[in-house]
Amino acid sequence: MIRLFKHYIPYPVLLLGILDFLLLVASAEAGWILRAQQIGMDVAVIYDRLGPLLSFGVSLQVAMIGVGVYGPESLQSLRFATARLLVAISLGVIFLSVMHFVTPQLTLWRSNSLYAMVLAFFALLSLRIMLGSMLGGEAFKRRLVVLGAGKRADRVRQLEQRRGSGFLVVGYIQMNDGEQVIEEAINRGAIFNLSDFVVRMAASEVILALEERRNSIPMSDLLRIKTTGVHVNDLSTFLERETGRIDLDTVNPSWLIFSDGFSAGQRLSGVAKRLFDIVASVILLVLTAPIILLGAIAVKLESKGPAFYRQSRVGLFGQEFQIIKLRSMRTDAEAGGKAVWAEKDDPRITRVGRWLRKLRIDELPQTWVVLKGDMSFVGPRPERRQFVDDLVQHLRYYAERHMVKPGITGWAQINYPYGASIEDSRNKLEYDLYYAKNYSPFLDLLILLQTIRVIIWPEGAR
Repeated sequence: MIRLFKHYIPYPVLLLGILDFLLLVASAEAGWILRAQQIGMDVAVIYDRLGPLLSFGVSLQVAMIGVGVYGPESLQSLRFATARLLVAISLGVIFLSVMHFVTPQLTLWRSNSLYAMVLAFFALLSLRIMLGSMLGGEAFKRRLVVLGAGKRADRVRQLEQRRGSGFLVVGYIQMNDGEQVIEEAINRGAIFNLSDFVVRMAASEVILALEERRNSIPMSDLLRIKTTGVHVNDLSTFLERETGRIDLDTVNPSWLIFSDGFSAGQRLSGVAKRLFDIVASVILLVLTAPIILLGAIAVKLESKGPAFYRQSRVGLFGQEFQIIKLRSMRTDAEAGGKAVWAEKDDPRITRVGRWLRKLRIDELPQTWVVLKGDMSFVGPRPERRQFVDDLVQHLRYYAERHMVKPGITGWAQINYPYGASIEDSRNKLEYDLYYAKNYSPFLDLLILLQTIRVIIWPEGAR
């Protein structure tokens, strides 16, 4: 994997993205030449149309990122990739059509765009047919040696067996540090020179997955392995990189303190984030005002009570603030005054409210809260005080998610379906901690783009 702006990107995804962009630009050029030949126009040097070609490539690739073309499912299933490519190309061309009215000199003609769109689809699909087996094959997989053969090492084996895994374990070493779970592990005593063994196995990384680390870390072995050019990582760092979340079962306070990250409060990043929130919330409020108004009218026509509702949530540094949303439940949804988890097919949700939630229209008024500064567009989802007080008692590090400003969308929302239980909150917390630790404007942009996928395919909306 390569780390860009503190976020890990698999090499196959990076390679595929680069090839896709080249094909998109080539398709735009081919579409231009084809149309020029049809109308008898001379084809000038490519430099004269570089702007339209690049705008076509960038717009479609951004749409591809947004709808999940580079997600695990698309990389493993040609049928899935085909569907996502069609949606991405359609969205990209729609955006380019709107852009044409603003800056026509930076976009292709409509006829050029049509040819380029068709050529791009078949070019991108052909690339995936040719590289499909290679992208998931051993050629792109990192070779690992795991020091440990207990339950912690078994976590690595479970990830290796997951479809689309980007690594291959070439050896487990039993370090006599506890119960052996992996039967095929080699005992450390049977290996004369561990660093030589790692090199002979052509491993690029060694994972330290000991059950008991106190007085059992093989420092001399690790030092020799490190000096051979092989990376050495502990299990928590490895799981963070491979899963995109912080594993609560393996992490400890010292790892959180001394590992790289948790720099969301840096002045420059904070100013950029706030500036984006202000500009984007103003634009969004202006554009969606008619939709919010129609939603409010629909709520009022269906049931008695206010069209909007306010609710206290826990935000930055544990301070409470008021969110505002379109009402999607009955007015007596919490008649007893006690916070209640939302359920699947919750009977408290009105018919209009069900559609508002499915299309995420009920969330739009929260842009006002973003403009005020209580929330951001991207961040952990704010919860009720009653839920927070309960979850702090059950989940380690839950309070740490409040060290960053809450958001309308977030890393947990795009990676984990809607959940309403302690276990669901635990899983979402692991994603929230990853976001807080690895925050960057790049990660915010990635989350905003992939929110498009969640809106188009609202699998977890409740």
